[in-house]
Amino acid sequence: MSAATTALPAAGERERAPLAPLSRLRLLTRNKLALTGAVAAALLVLIAVGAPLIAPYDPARPDFTAALRPPGWAHWLGTDDLGRDQLSRVVYGVRASLQIGLLAVALAFAAGVPLGLIAGYYGRFADSVVSRLTDTLLAFPFLVLAVGLATILGPSLLNATIAVGVSQIPAVIRITRAETLRLKHLDYVAAAVANGGGDGTVLFRHILPGALSALTVQATVGIPTAIIGEALLSFLGLGVQPPSPSLGVMLSSAQAYIAAAPWMAVFPGLAIIAATLAFNLLGDGLRDILDPQGDSR
Repeated sequence: MSAATTALPAAGERERAPLAPLSRLRLLTRNKLALTGAVAAALLVLIAVGAPLIAPYDPARPDFTAALRPPGWAHWLGTDDLGRDQLSRVVYGVRASLQIGLLAVALAFAAGVPLGLIAGYYGRFADSVVSRLTDTLLAFPFLVLAVGLATILGPSLLNATIAVGVSQIPAVIRITRAETLRLKHLDYVAAAVANGGGDGTVLFRHILPGALSALTVQATVGIPTAIIGEALLSFLGLGVQPPSPSLGVMLSSAQAYIAAAPWMAVFPGLAIIAATLAFNLLGDGLRDILDPQGDSR
């Protein structure tokens, strides 16, 4: 008998009818900050996807005759110490940041959601094991854990993605576990168990869909965290390797020229700020819209 059958639904606990998708969309359009974040995030995704069409130059091709040129008509964001076009490198740097951000979050969810479901649904030994694993990972700050894993795995785009993704698994486990503990005592889950639903059916057809709101918000919060993690790893030489463009690599190269060519650091830094701010605003808006406590409004 599954763990869900051992506990009766809480007395007087009622399920709230979720808002229809159109109603949630109207709430999003009314939230100006969330709408701004959604538009900015969509624009960044379009830039990343269309990078080969948007970038006016080859981002890795040096032109020593144009080294350290300030922003102008030929190079809108200037050039770096090797004469490479900064606009092209920022565009491809945004592409690398979003690639790592999305893949790292996907990795964290692929590992963290099943573990959180198991811990919250079965409890006892399974919950104890998963909770101890989570506590162990949470003992290390996110960036410290990411840097340590990247150092062990070696510098590369793939290893940076794995390091950032693994560092985000504890947060996903905790949210999934908490949602599972809340949802497994509701009437419709108890009814599914009483009607003969197996553990897999209850978990993936009844509990997981109910947890998607919280997980969606976590994803939008995890992406900017992953972007900052990628920038840090690349800045330290543990992520994307030169001459491949990355916002962190660009900031690292700009250190020696911060006084003579400040644009080398300003524009990659602004790109990181824009990306993290866009997804954070979107996440805050989604939290307000998808919050179960707000469904009755």
